[in-house]
Amino acid sequence: MPRQARSEYLDPNTVQVIHGVQRCVRRAYLCGSDKISGRSFEHRRGWVRQRLEILASVFGIDCLTYTVLSNHMHLVLRTRPDVVATWSDDDVARRWLRLFPVRRLEDGSAAVPTGPEIATVTGNPERLAEVRRRLSDVSWWMRCLAENIARRANREDQCSGRFWEGRFKAQLLLDEASLLACAAYVDLNPVRAALANSPEESEYTGAKDRIDDLLEQKPQASCSKDKDARRRRQRQATRAWERSRRPIKSGWMSPLEIQETAASPGPDASLCGRRASLKGFLSMSLSQYLELLDWTGRQLRSRGRRSIPPELAPILERLGLKVGDWCELVKKFGKLFKRAAGNAERLAAEAARRGQSYLQAPGSKLFAVTGD
Repeated sequence: MPRQARSEYLDPNTVQVIHGVQRCVRRAYLCGSDKISGRSFEHRRGWVRQRLEILASVFGIDCLTYTVLSNHMHLVLRTRPDVVATWSDDDVARRWLRLFPVRRLEDGSAAVPTGPEIATVTGNPERLAEVRRRLSDVSWWMRCLAENIARRANREDQCSGRFWEGRFKAQLLLDEASLLACAAYVDLNPVRAALANSPEESEYTGAKDRIDDLLEQKPQASCSKDKDARRRRQRQATRAWERSRRPIKSGWMSPLEIQETAASPGPDASLCGRRASLKGFLSMSLSQYLELLDWTGRQLRSRGRRSIPPELAPILERLGLKVGDWCELVKKFGKLFKRAAGNAERLAAEAARRGQSYLQAPGSKLFAVTGD
């Protein structure tokens, strides 16, 4: 059966959450140290993160979390065409010309567009509508990321040709339960691959960026012999910091916690210029997510099956996740699911949208996926 065209299920005009995976050709080294050649490509991780931050400031797409590994990278993205619709024509043109400038400076960066250059986009209604659509298109985000890194790597290696294996793998996340499992899977990839011992040691991940912000600015709880009391004070201090301070290192990513506010009924566009919107993506606090992540990472490393802490179990139960199968789900998320993940109702609706009779589920009662 031929693979379904991506345009048939990825719609830049609809808010969607997508897990994207991009691999190097022949699993060559993107980053890290190549044991055969002895060369280190560790600095390329910084290239990817720097480029992601630039794209987050240009596109109407929220980056929820990410991980950069030695030969591939994971991204969890949310399209925001509703935010792009609020941008003026000039803003759309300026953003596009940051990605594809008419002129460049001596260092290769984009020059500030002039009035006539902006008019070439705004003066053509069909061109303007297409550019506006592309600014909420995940395929264009991935193209602008992959092409930039490939050109820099080929220039450094003094070679030409393909750098990436092919088009990126795209997987729709249809509900919050699948999003939580996927986010944990992405953030814990270095731990699962034995490249790090804990989330706070996992360099170039969304979780690490958020943890660094907390460690740098969060008030430290006083020492106490009562571990439960100390943990309560740490959680309270973390939540107080979350309410009062804006993250710095992770400021280009979407906030984690969903906070409904009646004061802003329209699209919650970000005014800081570093990200598309201020909307979170999980109904839990950052401290709760990091605690769940830390516990899960310990289970994956120890290969144990200890009971989940009482304060974390209700979080999973509220989302309809099986507490006993949580670690197995995070560990095997990449193998279990292909094109989409979600509960039965969401999957039935997605199958109908794609014009298919069903989305097959390989032995999972909670989630189901499409075949590849």
